Amino acid sequence: MDLSTYTLPELRKLQAKIEAEIRRRSDTTRRTLLKRMQKMAADEGLTLGDLLEAAPAPAAETKPAAKRAARGTAKKAKPAPVVKYRNPANPEQGWSGRGRKPQWALDWIAQGKPLEELAA
Repeated sequence: MDLSTYTLPELRKLQAKIEAEIRRRSDTTRRTLLKRMQKMAADEGLTLGDLLEAAPAPAAETKPAAKRAARGTAKKAKPAPVVKYRNPANPEQGWSGRGRKPQWALDWIAQGKPLEELAA
């Protein structure tokens, strides 16, 4: 197919038709596959939900938070990072050494003092 003969409006119209056809086929394929999977599970006396609950989550696949929320599963809470450095003026303030340096650490370094002296 030689697209160089098409005008820009014709190409955009063709693009819209192609995108609509891709969506239609993708939806049809998804519905057909879902029906086949439901039938296979029913033949074994299970529901598709039973299978999905028991299946381990793929390690390589990461889902956006919106999809996780839609499934009803919560994101696992990460443990708080270990504090490696403490503010000498206010020991309640700490920094893990990751991310942006807090202002009190920048001030300490600006005074020519080594960051290691703030080690917790």
